[in-house]
Amino acid sequence: MSTTARGPVTETHWTTVGSPLGELLLTADPGGTLTSLSVPGQRGGRTVQDCWRHDPALFREAQEQLAAYFAGELTRFRLPWRSEGTPFRQRVWDAIESLPYGATTTYGEIAARIGAPRAAVRAVGGAIGANPLLVLRPCHRIIGAGGSLTGYAGGLDRKVRLLTLEGALPPAGAAG
Repeated sequence: MSTTARGPVTETHWTTVGSPLGELLLTADPGGTLTSLSVPGQRGGRTVQDCWRHDPALFREAQEQLAAYFAGELTRFRLPWRSEGTPFRQRVWDAIESLPYGATTTYGEIAARIGAPRAAVRAVGGAIGANPLLVLRPCHRIIGAGGSLTGYAGGLDRKVRLLTLEGALPPAGAAG
């Protein structure tokens, strides 16, 4: 670990994992604590840097749990992860992590859950959009008022796929 004017710099390890959403990019610290999961073309997603260390073995458990999730066999991830964010973002992210598999809630409900005023809905949306752990921290379960499928850094098509996998949306072509 080296140090900069901003503090210690932790070595970043990475790998990619195939998924129904495309190739996922996972990063972790040297101890294996996940720090991000990005999808191709993600708004604000990470890209591999020359100084990062490719280390697929470090991500074996994450790969197994993601495969089980996409197969419909896992409803809660049990992986160590952390992410840096303001205290407000951390409160929003904690609220997202408490959402059960297959459930959805609105941005307004998240604001209320963390004790923020209704006027903070845009700030809640910004915090959700800054989530560095897509899929693992289920920001895809947040929908607009009235049930609209708004906003997802990984793209609305992926949000639909995830919500359909979890049973929150009917499969395409199913009678409603």
